[in-house]
Amino acid sequence: MQTKLVILDRDGTINQDRDDYVKSADEWIPMSGALEAIARLNHAGWHVAVASNQSGLGRGLFDVAALNAMHTKMHKLLAAAGGRIDAVFYCPHSPEETCNCRKPLPGLFEQIGERYGMDLTGVHAVGDTLRDLQAGAAADCATHLVLTGKGECLKGKTLPTEFPAGTHVHADLGAFADWLLTQPEAASKAHKAGAKA
Repeated sequence: MQTKLVILDRDGTINQDRDDYVKSADEWIPMSGALEAIARLNHAGWHVAVASNQSGLGRGLFDVAALNAMHTKMHKLLAAAGGRIDAVFYCPHSPEETCNCRKPLPGLFEQIGERYGMDLTGVHAVGDTLRDLQAGAAADCATHLVLTGKGECLKGKTLPTEFPAGTHVHADLGAFADWLLTQPEAASKAHKAGAKA
């Protein structure tokens, strides 16, 4: 049975982004409705993983302990909302370092595929920037833009042509969850999987 998996960006998608980087647990503030959206996905049988560029580590703006504290806060607040994120995959490198894990390259997605032992073709990847979706598209994911964080500047506009073909646009993570949970193919796949089990 194929795992029902959604891959989310973090800053600007789950929590508020900052031009000077989210550097501490105090600065990690969830977007309105985002944690509840993840909980709704979980309750419908979806697993959630995070793929996040964290170049603030490579730039020396915060350390791994600070990043762990942010994620501890995220997991606690999510648990209180009745949700969970299975795993957080992050790129710690600065842009100057040559790595395969910094989005728009697909390395983080490949790591997630290995972790779940699955092909990511058609897996839903959600983010607020072009590079989030380019990374997802490079791993054959279905791409979704949320108009929060850096995506806010695209509200009411046609998506630029460099965005992956077929990208769906949603007001926020809650709107993405609403969309996904009303997809007949998702429901029928889940039903088939349940019938096989």
